[in-house]
Amino acid sequence: MNRIAIVHDWLTTYAGAERVLEQLLILYPEADLFSVCDFVPDSQRAFMGDRKPTTTFIQNLPFARKKYRNYLPFMPLAIEQLDLAKYDLIISSSHAVAKGVLVGPDQLHICYCHSPIRYAWDMQSQYLAEADMHKGFKGWVARYLLFKTRNWDSRSASGVDFFISNSDYIGRRIEKIYRRKSTTIYPNVAVHDFPLHEIKDDFYLTASRMVPYKKMDLIVRAFADMPDKKLIVIGDGPQFDKVKQAATPNITIMGYQPFNVLRDHMQRAKAFVFAAEEDFGIIPVEAQACGTPVIAFGKGGALETVVDGKTGVLFHEQTEPAIQSAVKRFESEFNFSPQTIRQHAESFSTERFITEFKAFVEEKSQEFFQFRKI
Repeated sequence: MNRIAIVHDWLTTYAGAERVLEQLLILYPEADLFSVCDFVPDSQRAFMGDRKPTTTFIQNLPFARKKYRNYLPFMPLAIEQLDLAKYDLIISSSHAVAKGVLVGPDQLHICYCHSPIRYAWDMQSQYLAEADMHKGFKGWVARYLLFKTRNWDSRSASGVDFFISNSDYIGRRIEKIYRRKSTTIYPNVAVHDFPLHEIKDDFYLTASRMVPYKKMDLIVRAFADMPDKKLIVIGDGPQFDKVKQAATPNITIMGYQPFNVLRDHMQRAKAFVFAAEEDFGIIPVEAQACGTPVIAFGKGGALETVVDGKTGVLFHEQTEPAIQSAVKRFESEFNFSPQTIRQHAESFSTERFITEFKAFVEEKSQEFFQFRKI
């Protein structure tokens, strides 16, 4: 076996899924890269090395550079047009359509699943509401298209030989939606980029892109009712004005900040506050790598990355009183050890990811291709 293809949903930025892709490309330098489209800015392309991805017809559609998500109904067709016939091993990095590539019986397909298509399945209502497409004619059209997407998504799962989930939480979603078992291999977190800092200052920190599901406005409103607690907010996005309007004098809205500023605040914060329901959630692990405890919503990946009472505090409702209660519990009941928190974060390192992923692929490849020689 010496012909490998790596398939990624779409290449538009360098974020969490692309960090995983980066390690796959390092692990398999001989692999060819495929994607629905490639609009990664020149300033962020280093993670792909010198590879030029093979893309689909979505690449050339009008306004695709900024509106590629609008072409989601066409992406199943697009991904199926990629010709992977000459490859022995196909590795898909998928949170949407990458796992739907067409493969033959003598090709091994391993899918690293960041999530089944969120907006087509159990989060459909939330996404339609946030996009203002939950009512009227456009709502019916959107629901019909998502219905068709679900049918394709279910069928295409049968083309995957082995699923890897990025958390046990996503593993349960894979089993619920696809009726398939998966193996959890947590994504790589660059913990070495976040050195331990044991001395903490008297402020809380939250940082994220300001989109509805991140619940940044919820955190700000919660701290607005705790005037004796200082909160620093880093990030920008569509909800920036909404977040800023909710801020009170004890809350500092810094907007977008470069990495070194974010890391400095993450190292010095008394705790990092995180209210989103994430599939995995890299930034709480980065905070813990700094020795900083995390106050997090106890659902999704945070249940696997934050140890309640040891590396942070979990709250179980996305409400202002729940966050306020967690902050009070954090201050009154626990004495956290930055060294212990750092040690926990190291269990999500890049080195661990590479070791586990390589071992999984080697084991399944040996089983698959030996069987076909019989």
